[in-house]
Amino acid sequence: MTDRAPATPPLRLGFLLFPGFPMACLTSAIEPLRAANEIRGRKEFVWSLVAESPAPVRSSADIGFDPDATLLEAEGLDHLYLLSPPTAEYADPRRSPARLRWLDRTGATLGAFSGGIFPLARAGLMEGRPCSVHWCYEAAFKSDFPGIEAREAAILIEGRRITASGAGAVFDLMLRLIEDRLGRDCMTEVACWFQHPFVRDANASQKVPVARAGGTTDTLPAPIREAIRLFETHVEDPLRIPDVAAAVGLSGRHFERTFKRETGQSPLRYYHHLRLMKARQRVLYSNDSLREIAASVGYMTSSPMIRHYTELFGVSPRDERRLTQSMRRAPVRVEAAE
Repeated sequence: MTDRAPATPPLRLGFLLFPGFPMACLTSAIEPLRAANEIRGRKEFVWSLVAESPAPVRSSADIGFDPDATLLEAEGLDHLYLLSPPTAEYADPRRSPARLRWLDRTGATLGAFSGGIFPLARAGLMEGRPCSVHWCYEAAFKSDFPGIEAREAAILIEGRRITASGAGAVFDLMLRLIEDRLGRDCMTEVACWFQHPFVRDANASQKVPVARAGGTTDTLPAPIREAIRLFETHVEDPLRIPDVAAAVGLSGRHFERTFKRETGQSPLRYYHHLRLMKARQRVLYSNDSLREIAASVGYMTSSPMIRHYTELFGVSPRDERRLTQSMRRAPVRVEAAE
């Protein structure tokens, strides 16, 4: 592999951290870049942790990280990625989004990992651009940003916008940056350092679990995958199961038998659970009322949705929302051993 000229400036990346950010996404970004620097024997990549204030930012694992700079100080970055839970709000809702828009005007590539797509969209920086949204957050994202196209791609690069759905996708994205800058040989060596099993291409879809089947949707036969796609796209206006069977080219009986063999559930039960899973996403990651959530998953009123939700998840949507919000606010205390 031909060595790059020593005078080539390093690629400068910033990671904007919000309280509760997914720590796995941060380490999945930094570690492959660190390895590439070690392999090449010089700093091809440099990075900094950015936050809205100089105070430490605690991750989803309740581990604190000291920022290297505040967002208002951040400059000279080639890339800036937002890391947050989907419920993140700006501490300074006027100046922070304005600073992100300034970085965009100066030519920085902006992106988001996992729930970081929510504050990036709130800053008005995803208008007219599709993005990758983690399947766990899809329903909440579509509720908050109905005008922004959410795609199932694990990684989506649209000009100077880069979005990745989760930690595994972030690692793949960093491998792509390494390959673009240092070549495939270096990228492969970095992947092997971490025993990374494969590198997804630009069009790879997210891995999504099949409800109660222990597998993922991409392993299912084509007619069953298409049926699930139809279920996914008709959550608010549920389809009749015989119509879905006809749409995928199977008789009603064959469809019922094949679907249950592949997923462990009848089509009707799977569809019912899918709609409640979408409702749960909005209970946990949005502020929508239960009436709005019920309507979004095909219920005329909230009462039957609440009853079915409680039966499936063992807790009412109100109680689960209350419990989740209290857990997000509560600090974790480690008691000293006696």
